[in-house]
Amino acid sequence: MADIARLTQVIEPEAKALGFDLVRVRYYKGGEIGDEEHTLQVMAERPETGQLVIEDCAALSHRISDALDALEDQGEVLIDEAYRLEVSSPGIDRPLTRARDYAQWAGHEARIQLANPVEGNRKSLQGDLTGIEGEVVTLADKKSGPVSFPLADIVSAKLVLTDRLIAATRPLDTSGADEILEEQED
Repeated sequence: MADIARLTQVIEPEAKALGFDLVRVRYYKGGEIGDEEHTLQVMAERPETGQLVIEDCAALSHRISDALDALEDQGEVLIDEAYRLEVSSPGIDRPLTRARDYAQWAGHEARIQLANPVEGNRKSLQGDLTGIEGEVVTLADKKSGPVSFPLADIVSAKLVLTDRLIAATRPLDTSGADEILEEQED
């Protein structure tokens, strides 16, 4: 299995060099039943918009590939099996991966999976994020009300697509969409 910490150490400077913030690096096998292919998923965003356009994804993908190839040429192989590199924007219903995400998206609904149970042996929570103080996240859980837990206990967290979230999210950049449609029509 790939060393995510080392991959992040290599990928983050490449994202920063393009002016992007790294949101998540994930390595997994298959996405569909019977899919044996491995995927290196990289999510990044422009700090000012919270998104990436296609050209941004392509530029970051090339930089990551070049950096991994250069390390391999030097004898450091970070992924030893065939894999697909997937570079994308986190999207509207984005994963929450950094402490600042819990402050930035306070007031919005999230679905959170915990490593350690809270509130009567529950590991799955859903409700409005209240925020983060220090290393403790608070969520107004739909079933049990306010629940606080250590940031380190979060296995996965994701915003839930709601009308409120859509209204609060900046419009997506559609520059270049007309050109893409025209090219497809030819």
